[in-house]
Amino acid sequence: MWIRRLFPCLAPLQRRATTKLERPKYLFMASQTRLRIKTLVMVLAMVVCANVGDLMLKRGMTTIGAVEISANGLAHAFRMTVTNVTIWVGIIFLIGFMVSYMTALSWADYSYVMPAGAFGYAVLTLLAVVFLHETVSPRRWMGVLLICVGVLLVGQTKPSTTPSPAAQKVTA
Repeated sequence: MWIRRLFPCLAPLQRRATTKLERPKYLFMASQTRLRIKTLVMVLAMVVCANVGDLMLKRGMTTIGAVEISANGLAHAFRMTVTNVTIWVGIIFLIGFMVSYMTALSWADYSYVMPAGAFGYAVLTLLAVVFLHETVSPRRWMGVLLICVGVLLVGQTKPSTTPSPAAQKVTA
């Protein structure tokens, strides 16, 4: 401000605050690429942590057996669950999923993160067949294929289409 008053001829040369939309196109594209890579890494962490966590919970609950819905049955299942190391490993991985999920949501749109994270359903189905020896019908595999196609379609879009609160303050 004081420069403009002292040297009015330099006022047009003074740099003004820029937003993401006013940056040169190559800088904007680079930041979009970085955002896409960061988001995909977090989505990958989400998928890995969620799948390993779910697999460990299933293995742990299989060793405990069927839970009887009664006061004694629930108390017994609780004691068995709390002392089962496999279940605790699953819980730790699910905490890792939650942290990576929250991080991805802080960068990208919910409408991008959730469908991209749905790829985990396909991975989980494959892991259930390989490690838990479950049988998956052709109809389920067709559903898994549709999920994968949807994930590929969503992956082709921009991770974030809404301006961040910080960018909104600059333009206001």
